[in-house]
Amino acid sequence: MHITLKTLVICTLILLSTSAGRSQEIKMQHVKTSIDWEQFLGRHDLKWSKMATQWDQAPFLGNGMMGTMVRQTGKQTVRWDVGRGDVQNHRRGSDIWGISRLPIGHFELHTVGEIKGGDMHLDLWNAEASGTIRTEKGTIKWRSFVHADLMVIVTEIEPSEGERECRWQWNPEKAICPRLRHKKFPNYRHNPPFTQGKDGEVQITVQPLAEGGETVTAWQTMEADGKTRLMVSVAHSHPEKTAQKEAVDVIKRVHGISLDALTKSHREWWHAYYPISFVSLPDTWWESFYWIQMYKLASGTRADRMLLDLQGPWPQPTPWPACWWNLNIQLTYWPSYDSGRLDIGDSLCRTLYDNVDNLIENVPEKYRGDAAGVGRVTGQHCVSSTVRVPGSETAEFGNLVWACHNCWLHYRHTMDDERLRKHLFPLLKRSVNFYLHFLKEEEDGKLHLPKTYSPEYNFAQGPDCNYDLALLRWGCAALIQACERLKIDDSLLPKWKEVLEKLTDYPKDKNGYMIARGVPFAKGHRHFSHLLMNYPLYQVNVDQPGAKALAVKSVRHWQSRGARQGYSLTGASSVSSAYGLGNDALRYLNGLKRYLRPNTMYKESGPVIETPLSGAQSIHDMLLQSWGGTIRAFPAVADAWSDLAFHDLRTEGAFLVSAKRKDGKTLFVRIKSLKGEPCIIMPALDGKIQVSGNRKFELKEIKQGRYSLDLKQGEEAILWSGDQMPDLTISPLPAEPGKSNSFGLR
Repeated sequence: MHITLKTLVICTLILLSTSAGRSQEIKMQHVKTSIDWEQFLGRHDLKWSKMATQWDQAPFLGNGMMGTMVRQTGKQTVRWDVGRGDVQNHRRGSDIWGISRLPIGHFELHTVGEIKGGDMHLDLWNAEASGTIRTEKGTIKWRSFVHADLMVIVTEIEPSEGERECRWQWNPEKAICPRLRHKKFPNYRHNPPFTQGKDGEVQITVQPLAEGGETVTAWQTMEADGKTRLMVSVAHSHPEKTAQKEAVDVIKRVHGISLDALTKSHREWWHAYYPISFVSLPDTWWESFYWIQMYKLASGTRADRMLLDLQGPWPQPTPWPACWWNLNIQLTYWPSYDSGRLDIGDSLCRTLYDNVDNLIENVPEKYRGDAAGVGRVTGQHCVSSTVRVPGSETAEFGNLVWACHNCWLHYRHTMDDERLRKHLFPLLKRSVNFYLHFLKEEEDGKLHLPKTYSPEYNFAQGPDCNYDLALLRWGCAALIQACERLKIDDSLLPKWKEVLEKLTDYPKDKNGYMIARGVPFAKGHRHFSHLLMNYPLYQVNVDQPGAKALAVKSVRHWQSRGARQGYSLTGASSVSSAYGLGNDALRYLNGLKRYLRPNTMYKESGPVIETPLSGAQSIHDMLLQSWGGTIRAFPAVADAWSDLAFHDLRTEGAFLVSAKRKDGKTLFVRIKSLKGEPCIIMPALDGKIQVSGNRKFELKEIKQGRYSLDLKQGEEAILWSGDQMPDLTISPLPAEPGKSNSFGLR
């Protein structure tokens, strides 16, 4: 057979082309990270060139249960707060006065000379604060950390010659509800007075509680090489009196560990925490804010530690010394899911699942057989005053369903079916059942709710409140989905399906969504409780005709009425992101800046923690969404944020997603399946999409811009477009000049 040179060349090219194609399919290319974490977080450290003097200026430290803040409080005093998250009253059947957090006390460092200045530094990477106090007599160098695992606050001071006689003073505080400073309550039952003494070489303060149990603060100092180490522990027990042994044992244990060893074990935890996921933004100010919130989350709670209430482990004089369930708790935990920091989010799930009996006791006795609920305010154990039924004053009915939505998000990011079966499904069923007792079919053939209360629209109640309709509709849909997933033939399935079919539509008027039937949105209102169907529930969403215009109208009308707070703006930002309005989302988020304090804390009449954390979630909502079974990369990017990068953000369905954007164009999206769930993705890529992985993947376009990907458990694939695979390196975006270390005081 005669083969021409031309034929040989063509055959050779075909073979080479085929070989190259196979190589691309077989040789997996991975996303790489190039992040010097210490350097990267260092540009976001909080720095002070002068002494903080207020709680909302101060460096803050915590380990999910204990916490401290450091600030100057007098001409010769610097204060270290002592906080612990589970220190509270335990008075069942009470309101805020009987279940509130309780103050513990604080240490003061008394200087020899008058303080003339100083500097402070909060090191995010190491979760430590340090500084120098300058007095007319000399200097005092100090460093503090709250150990990541041990319940102890460690502070070391090193005074110069003129300050050798500086001294520590412990100031215990009376265990009274902090709200008494803001509002009189003549029937308040005081706890017994505290006592002070020693347990061996350890100093102690014992605070007994009127309802049984105790809080004990234990401390000890050590001196060596011109330095003094102060070690402080707090324990709380109820109804047993075991706190003294617990606190003293911690001090004895820490006394026998070198400071270097304590520091090493503390830092190891934090150095493993940060790289769980990564986000870099072109606006360095917002990037700093984001990472300080990630630090704040892990300082504020852990899976087995406190429910992150409005104070966290940093209680201050406040009218809000507890957990608020009509918005605050929910917002606080949102950023833990997409960031993949599920250990943080688990403290909410665990609290609810461990206290089901209390949630049942919260509803009137006649409904306890099949229902559960939570009032507006509880302590750490979910005990509230009796939840008011519809028609009664301020009947806030959907709080537990909304809290269950957080647990649902946690479930959807883990796909832990056993936990869904054992814990979430039965609790959600009880919370929805409470609604079912009050549904009535009216002449229009629709199911309606009687008068309830939309948090915190203080002007009127009304039937078919949008807050409750949205939560009831979501709850029934989630229960049906859970039954399908777990193959449960529940006797209430027909009822839940009937509710979805016959529940009345959301009340609306010319301005958008109303508060309730017959109750227009007419006055300033800080909550977005009437808009939950848009966000975070996504029952009404961008895929539905007309939904976007109605949502935009409603948000603009809401914002136009005034009486806003910081979370009014983060809520408006996230609703805007839900409809792909990135410029609006960033504009609303930028409005949060004026509410933030120098240390990124926030207050409304007193400290509350949820709003800055919800700001971190607003950033997530611009970068990645996964509602409705579809992963959406860069769904609401503002024009100003043309360059973006993130790594291992987590989505519903238990996927890890990494993506990079440059000059307003998505370069690639990498997706990894942890549980093998169906993968539907909108990758925001231009042109023909390529798929790279360790095998040939099947990518099908379902409709414009939306694709199915046959990704199995443990597999990952990279989606990209163009003629050449882009650089798959995720690294920090360049810091903007003059914007690093924006928080603190100068």
